[in-house]
Amino acid sequence: MSAKEMAVDAADPNGKWLYRVGGLAAFAFGIAYLAIIALYVPMGARPSGAEAWLAYIAANRTTWLAVIGLSVLTDFLLVPIALSLYVALKGVHKHVMLIAAAFFGLFVVLDLALTWTNYAVGMALSSGYAAATNEAQRAALVTAAVYPSSVVESKLLFVYNSLTLAVAILVTGLVMLRGGFNKLTAIIGVATGILGLLAVGGAFVSNAFSTVAIVLTSLLTTAWVLLVGYLLYRLGRR
Repeated sequence: MSAKEMAVDAADPNGKWLYRVGGLAAFAFGIAYLAIIALYVPMGARPSGAEAWLAYIAANRTTWLAVIGLSVLTDFLLVPIALSLYVALKGVHKHVMLIAAAFFGLFVVLDLALTWTNYAVGMALSSGYAAATNEAQRAALVTAAVYPSSVVESKLLFVYNSLTLAVAILVTGLVMLRGGFNKLTAIIGVATGILGLLAVGGAFVSNAFSTVAIVLTSLLTTAWVLLVGYLLYRLGRR
């Protein structure tokens, strides 16, 4: 065992139960994330406009129920993952890991409060839209959907979510590099964070570049979390 690996192990020897919980949460997160990608891709990109958004959700209602449910689950799973990473790496750089944990927490709050709450409102309105029997009813529902659809389409919401998660993963990856957690996992974390930041910047320059960066970031995030899960669980069994 190297000196760096010992620094990680000694971060909190009484927290091994948390490492196991964090590892299992990371495995579940990775599997759920892969399922979300598999469900989302066939539906195609979200259309612009409140009425098109309602029709889009109504046409894919079952799939969107699954996507929303899995996405909310991954947000909650990030809590034990972030806590276990903090405990594992605070011996390397406590204050930097506090920053990473804060950004993970901020992402969870923003994603639950803004993204999936507004999608849940869209789900409810889309049911009424699909069942509406006249134009007046549909027009009222479309008007009600203007706010949640505008929030979901907002570039600012994309920046909030993407930036907070990218910074959290990037900072954690940098601490991993310094602390010897695992070099491959650390490099993937740093690459994921940088690509996430590029996706945020690309959103204001080129939609095509941003889309590609988002897809690659999602895949790298999944790989990183699964590797983190394996390493945390192994750390908890030492």
